[in-house]
Amino acid sequence: MRESSNPVFRSLPKTQGGYATFGTGAAGYGAQAVHAQPYVTPYGQTQAGVARPMTIDDVVTKTGITLGVLAGTAVVTYALAAINPMIAMPLVLIGALGALVMVLIATFGRKQDNPGIVLTYAVLEGLALGGISWVFGKSVETGGSSAGALITQALLGTFGVFFGMLVVYKTGAIRVTPKFTRMLVAALFGVLVLMLGNLVLALFGVGGGDGMGLRAGGPIAIVFSLVCIALAAFSFLLDFDAADQLIRAGAPEKAAWGVALGLTVTLVWLYIEILRLLSYFNSE
Repeated sequence: MRESSNPVFRSLPKTQGGYATFGTGAAGYGAQAVHAQPYVTPYGQTQAGVARPMTIDDVVTKTGITLGVLAGTAVVTYALAAINPMIAMPLVLIGALGALVMVLIATFGRKQDNPGIVLTYAVLEGLALGGISWVFGKSVETGGSSAGALITQALLGTFGVFFGMLVVYKTGAIRVTPKFTRMLVAALFGVLVLMLGNLVLALFGVGGGDGMGLRAGGPIAIVFSLVCIALAAFSFLLDFDAADQLIRAGAPEKAAWGVALGLTVTLVWLYIEILRLLSYFNSE
């Protein structure tokens, strides 16, 4: 398996397989039980004779459940923030930090296939997204725009990019090669360094508290958000490839929870970046 830019996928077992065949091949959609080549779990254990290997249906179902829990929590959080604005930022902090902890446990504890961890992440991320959506929505309302329209546009943009990249992967328009992966991971590390540097400078009051201006809403901020959106979009290709390789390897059904977690992490990042970019254009 090629190394994914998504931390959730990076500790998954390495396998050999083809390219851009999502759900097909030796252990593809509707495959029978695995007997000849046992699957090696993320814990380093061998499961011989797995009753039913993971299929694309499992990926879709588990991802749908995860996103459903996240969306439901986000809606409730948004409503609570609208009633009491004082709780918006505390919920964002609790949700964001808690979600980060769940991702770290899943990644370094090799528990990506644990539904309890995945769904707990979804609830915590829902708290963060609900609060963040309210904050950005409030900022555009002061400029005369509609918060509902902003969030709807961000959601449409997020899933539009997701399905667009799925088509790109399926058709092979962009090949997921080791060189492509290395370039994308390097770019992601570069963006992360810039984000951290901007945060540190902002904390010290540089640039009037805006640091390098990466999140200030000006031309630099717009370009930076576009770069982040592009990187998140290309990250889907590596996520799809990682899921494809697991299906080919005959991974057990529960491995679909790990795929759902990885895809959700990328979707959340993309949604926040699109929401932020739209707020720049709609704020006063």
